[in-house]
Amino acid sequence: MLSLLTTNNSDKRTQVEITSIDQLVPKDHLVRKLDACIDFSFIYDLVKDKYSTETGRPSIDPVVLFKIVFIQYIFGIKSMRQTISEIETNMAYRWFLGYGLNDKIPHFTTFGKKYVRRFKDTDIFEKIFLCILEQAQDAGLINKDAVFIDSTHVKANANKNKYNKVKLEKEVRSYQELLDKEINEDRQVHGKKPLDVSKKKQNIKK
Repeated sequence: MLSLLTTNNSDKRTQVEITSIDQLVPKDHLVRKLDACIDFSFIYDLVKDKYSTETGRPSIDPVVLFKIVFIQYIFGIKSMRQTISEIETNMAYRWFLGYGLNDKIPHFTTFGKKYVRRFKDTDIFEKIFLCILEQAQDAGLINKDAVFIDSTHVKANANKNKYNKVKLEKEVRSYQELLDKEINEDRQVHGKKPLDVSKKKQNIKK
């Protein structure tokens, strides 16, 4: 028996709805698990010396900066530029950042400037991202056996915790190299001096 053909004659795309982003994100979405299991507040203490408390222009919240990075990493988005573009239309990502429907998402160039200004020639990025990954792994949200380790072999260690940390440290370095590369490419397009990444490679002890 054939079904009756129906058409959607009511276009509700411009209809005003009274709702919140919290209502739009499924209760079992991964971002809710990440938000519940990871404490990002430690970031403020690590970066406070990099910010002025009295003068200067308003900056991107450092926790938001690292949550953007984590979104790219955990959801496997191929570039930071694409990550920021997807955050603009993804309600779950906005919720994770604490942003509303009308909040402006930082432009990729702005993200790159803040990244360079705050973390150039320091190991702060590595420390923060490593801590985030450790919390995610402890909560069972990252499979340590599936972590990408820049094509190198990590020798098994009798101390399992130390072995896992070595893997995460390599993961952080590998990820940051990709992020630095993307930011450098954008800086060169805009006629700016590229980052000197050679100093960063020695910051996390092997």
